[in-house]
Amino acid sequence: MSRPVARLAACPAAVVDLPTGLLRGASQVLSPHYDARPDGMRPELIVVHGISLPPDDFGGGWIERFFCGNLPPAAHPYFSAIAGLRVSAHLLIARDGRSTQFVPFHARAWHAGVSRYEGRDRCNDFSIGIELEGTDNTPYTDDQYAALAGVVRSLCAAYPGLAPARLVGHSDIAPGRKSDPGPAFDWTRLRAAVESPTGG
Repeated sequence: MSRPVARLAACPAAVVDLPTGLLRGASQVLSPHYDARPDGMRPELIVVHGISLPPDDFGGGWIERFFCGNLPPAAHPYFSAIAGLRVSAHLLIARDGRSTQFVPFHARAWHAGVSRYEGRDRCNDFSIGIELEGTDNTPYTDDQYAALAGVVRSLCAAYPGLAPARLVGHSDIAPGRKSDPGPAFDWTRLRAAVESPTGG
């Protein structure tokens, strides 16, 4: 018996398996840094983040190790300050567009921290966090925009509380504390890709 899925013809690789909350086509690496959403809470917001470890470096697998709680403090001077943090995201999109999922979408990832959206605190309760490998001032890649647009379209199809209008940056829900995904991120390009029938 086949499982129900949310499909978008324009983005066949971006398919959310509703029973599991997993993205088909993404690598699955379970983070210990998540828990259940409050009773009755469903995804209503998508938060875009930017991350690089060490700062301004790409590749190396350090982000995955950070989200899984096994970042070695001695591997880089910057790591000693963050190795003990318990954070995660639902999804990471690497520079080449490959996606790694750490937390099922129906669960609560610990990505937003102290945050507020439209008068509501604790955005982790009702949001999905998507990390892009990048920095505030380094242009994100074509592959990342294409992958992110496909994921957003699929999430909006899967969860009725989501919509392209409910797509924000970490800086929007934690102003003054966070700046990502930064001025290098092209919101106009992303929104056009999400709304395009071809997803690009």
